[in-house]
Amino acid sequence: MHHPPIRHVLLITGLCLSFAAPSLHAAGPGAAAAPMDAMAQAASPEAIADYQRRLAEYKEARAAFDAQASAYWKAIADKRRGRNAKRRDHVPITLDDYVLEQPPVYTGPKRPVNPQPEPEGEPREPKYIPVVADLLQAARDQFQWAPQRPTNESDFKRAYANFASTSGLTREQAVRVYAFETGGNGRHDSQSGFKGNRAISTAIGYNQLLTTNTVELLAEQGPLFIRVLSERVGQTSGPGRQAMEHKLAVLKKMVAIARSVPDDWSAHEQIGNSQQGWALHAMVLDIDVGPMLQTYKLLTSVLFARARGFTRPLTAAELEMMNLTGDGTGFDMVTMPLEMRDQVPTANFFQRGGYERNPVAVRHNTVAKLLAVTDARMDSLSGLPGSKELAGAFN
Repeated sequence: MHHPPIRHVLLITGLCLSFAAPSLHAAGPGAAAAPMDAMAQAASPEAIADYQRRLAEYKEARAAFDAQASAYWKAIADKRRGRNAKRRDHVPITLDDYVLEQPPVYTGPKRPVNPQPEPEGEPREPKYIPVVADLLQAARDQFQWAPQRPTNESDFKRAYANFASTSGLTREQAVRVYAFETGGNGRHDSQSGFKGNRAISTAIGYNQLLTTNTVELLAEQGPLFIRVLSERVGQTSGPGRQAMEHKLAVLKKMVAIARSVPDDWSAHEQIGNSQQGWALHAMVLDIDVGPMLQTYKLLTSVLFARARGFTRPLTAAELEMMNLTGDGTGFDMVTMPLEMRDQVPTANFFQRGGYERNPVAVRHNTVAKLLAVTDARMDSLSGLPGSKELAGAFN
């Protein structure tokens, strides 16, 4: 399975910023320009000169830091390529194969505020993220179909637990990852987060699949899903048989669409961003196919590790690292000997932008600390009702 380099949602709670619009009702036509005029009048030659001096100091300090940081992150990339080559040649990985220093931190002056008004850029409309209602509408429009929703959440949990356990996931893996991903009380249709009334991610369900995850899983595991659903159709009789046959026909069409492009994350992402992709993503809500998608979101990582000779079961925290960072990067972490984990900075598993936007990875800045905080969060959330109910569904 081809994961993105580093998922931006790794261990981060979304930060939402709100902006209050200025009121233009209480004053005449010239009132809106008054604050800008006042600012322009306040920008004396001395203030402008001071600003330009401090801006030059800031740019000099920032350029020096960027040169230092670029060298550091180049070393990170070089070491990663070296580890990958060693792993291909079955050569043991040692501490020398990692950068053991923490990333440089900028401590210079802040960028000064310009005392003169600056022209505002054109406002950009944020990309629209579909919500569950959009997925359902797309499924109706594209396939004249609606997912079969559970009568209650317990039914979906039982369906997931049954398929997950027979496929090779352990109860501990499934429950603890569910707790971490959903906060311990997530539903089959829980979406990851909202900024006001706008979704910030397409991640849905027990293991928070993105639209691209769904397209990729349908492409790679679609034949298996079709076979399993075909068996269920064969076991169905009465009024429900026709609905199951229609669902099977829709699933076959969806798999064909997902497999119509190269098995590549960017190609799958392009489908995921379309109305067709939204319709495919509605399958995560279906009580028959949804548990298969949720299971294989995790199971692909288990199989990835097993195919590379990793014989012991992955802990839930280790599985979450592979789930969130991608199999290759996560495998690099989880195969690290315990005695090395408290010496290797988490920066070794990121690109610069992803690391600098990730306060948890920065704060818990070694592999040992990052796994420990993940485990601790799983501990605290596994006792919540949703997690307990899922655990009971495995009995």
